[in-house]
Amino acid sequence: MIVDSPGESLARRLRAERERRGWSITELASRAAVSKSMISKVERAEASPTAALLGRMSGAFGMTMSSLLEDQPAMPSRLVRRAEQSVWRDPATGYVRRTICAPGRGRVEITEVTLPAGAKVAFPKEAYAFTDHQIWMRKGVLHFIEGKTVHELRAGDHLTLGPPSNCRYENRQRTECVYTVMLVRSR
Repeated sequence: MIVDSPGESLARRLRAERERRGWSITELASRAAVSKSMISKVERAEASPTAALLGRMSGAFGMTMSSLLEDQPAMPSRLVRRAEQSVWRDPATGYVRRTICAPGRGRVEITEVTLPAGAKVAFPKEAYAFTDHQIWMRKGVLHFIEGKTVHELRAGDHLTLGPPSNCRYENRQRTECVYTVMLVRSR
């Protein structure tokens, strides 16, 4: 099942993360380089956040995007069937992420991403500052822009990201591409 808008549960998690740090909406807006009005709308579940927006907010919080999207069970199961894996679609690009190994199930997070033809998704360097980040290309062609370096990844290719920099995932093809993102939290 694809979730187009996690809605109120995501809104509550975002607000709780901000309040836990004692930040005002203005403080989060400044740290994430996002408008105060957008944060307010997202926290009230009046707007669906995009992948780029969640990347900015997760970077500001020092969390992974999966940590913001996932409802954390009290006792995570070791076996998660495909039908139980959470799936989220970016309302702006159609980017679909399936959480295979979610936060709370160890230090590794694994996410499968399907990027539609022509889609581009950008993330700030802050989203990469606290993880070892790797990409394994499964289907199609992905242009991954890491700072000023462009990596063209084809099926079977693997890339370990370098020092944190602003990044962009681009599918310049006419068909979707599928890749797996593996994160190892370093803190």
